[in-house]
Amino acid sequence: MVRDIVQIGNPILRKKCEKVTEFGKELSSLLDDMKETVIAYDGAGLAAPQIGVNLRVVVINVDEGYFELVNPVFVWQKGEQIGAEGCLSVRGKQGTVVRPSKVKILFQDRNGDKFSLVARDFLARAICHELDHLDGIIYTDKATNVRNSED
Repeated sequence: MVRDIVQIGNPILRKKCEKVTEFGKELSSLLDDMKETVIAYDGAGLAAPQIGVNLRVVVINVDEGYFELVNPVFVWQKGEQIGAEGCLSVRGKQGTVVRPSKVKILFQDRNGDKFSLVARDFLARAICHELDHLDGIIYTDKATNVRNSED
């Protein structure tokens, strides 16, 4: 089911999300809905608070593939990249954000199994952007040159 995207100004986007402790049908349904939603809105990623759910859950949909990240945490971050970002929760805007060029994260899948992932370039940017959402941070907090995306 495609869910509505919460927009900037909604207080849930500023909350630190709760860790997922139950792995089952409810989480699987949430992840399925998040996948349908990120695809329907043509996004690179989506965090649970963006659909009004206060859980540490992220989906990423980029050229490298589709990723479901439950309870993701950074192990390390290296390098620097500067690039444009937008957000499904900040419609019509874009800004320049400095992010690490390479990251390593630990996460769980929908079954609770643990994995690690090393990401570079745009995938690293997307992961950083979405993990920020889990801590109540929106890209505009870090961005310079925020402007209308049509400009």
